[in-house]
Amino acid sequence: MEKVFQQYMGYADRLKDYIADTSIMLNKAIDRGRKVLFEGAQGTHLDVDFGTYPYVTSSSAAAGGACTGTGVGPTKIDVVMGVTKAYTTRVGSGPFPTELNDAVGGGLQERGKEFGATTGRARRCGWFDGVLVRYATKINGLSSLAVTKLDVLDGCKELMLCTGYRHNGILHKDMPADIQVLSDCEPVYQKLPGWTAPTTGITTYKQLPAEAKRYLDRVEELAECRIDMVSTGSKRSHTIILRNPLASPRRKPAAGRARR
Repeated sequence: MEKVFQQYMGYADRLKDYIADTSIMLNKAIDRGRKVLFEGAQGTHLDVDFGTYPYVTSSSAAAGGACTGTGVGPTKIDVVMGVTKAYTTRVGSGPFPTELNDAVGGGLQERGKEFGATTGRARRCGWFDGVLVRYATKINGLSSLAVTKLDVLDGCKELMLCTGYRHNGILHKDMPADIQVLSDCEPVYQKLPGWTAPTTGITTYKQLPAEAKRYLDRVEELAECRIDMVSTGSKRSHTIILRNPLASPRRKPAAGRARR
């Protein structure tokens, strides 16, 4: 015990100059006009309050967690950017209406390298779920979206987007509160043509195939949130920046855009 105690007191001596009340430090930085970036862990639908309970984590994984976890008040948050893949994945158990247990799902899993970096556990893959993402837009108060892994959809002849759920003859356009309904529902799909031209590494919107642009337009409409960034590969440079989300104050999310 004494040996371990002395070892860790040595660590304490090295670290003591870097220990602070981070809530005070962050608030002072914001008051001085510094830009502060918070990155959330996990995802909205794993949130302990608003996720698909009981298949959730034990913390606030939605944007509100930035406030409860850091001591920075909600009035000081200017921009909330959501991150969604161009398709949908889930790790572990829980309802997944658009899951693909076929060769298409396997292809998304392989091309997207959907395996845990640490555990190697395979992620479940499915079509883009507009109901889930729209719910996340509302829960987080998103001001814009970053859509990742667009290039994983390269080569798909047809693409499906979930626009609602059907359960016992009732069409649900919003996220059902009943976990059993979510588990037993049938996804309602809209079919869009895919594209054959590769998009990997594309860095400007104009270079995208027309079908990819239409797909992104529909994602934006279903999510009810503007897309500001699109990733087309695993490298940092493989990014299309339609608008810098930190360049101007927060504005009301809006689908549709004339800037392109």
